[in-house]
Amino acid sequence: MSSQIKSAVEEMVKPFLDENGFELVDIEYVKEGSNWFLRVYVDKEGGIDIDDCGRVSEFLSAKLDENDPIPVAYFLEVSSPGAERPLKKPEDYRKAVGKHVFLTTYEPVNGKKEFEGLLEAFDGETFTVNTGKKSVTVPAEKLASARLAIVF
Repeated sequence: MSSQIKSAVEEMVKPFLDENGFELVDIEYVKEGSNWFLRVYVDKEGGIDIDDCGRVSEFLSAKLDENDPIPVAYFLEVSSPGAERPLKKPEDYRKAVGKHVFLTTYEPVNGKKEFEGLLEAFDGETFTVNTGKKSVTVPAEKLASARLAIVF
């Protein structure tokens, strides 16, 4: 059900986002405690601000009221993905080349399941991460999660 809701929401909001120069980063439909949350993460070139989030929220709220794809009460949240934005799609990985990332894997690669460093390359099948000591190649099929990381 969650994937159906996410697909329906993406179908509703994507044309508006494309028209206005926004990028859909992710959609989450999750239960926390006794409450359901629909979270839509958007971004744009140069970053997104609170007014942008408000515009997307108003549009999406009206569309959700009109189409009513969610049978229970929920909270709608529209926000930026943040500085440590998740990387979910191949295009996200390609844009992240040359940036600091944090990757986790489902099973160990060279004895480790976490890799943080400069993403040197992504060729569609492997990630090459320079951890400072050496470069590590992580197969895409072993990737559990990926996000940008802030360097202090």
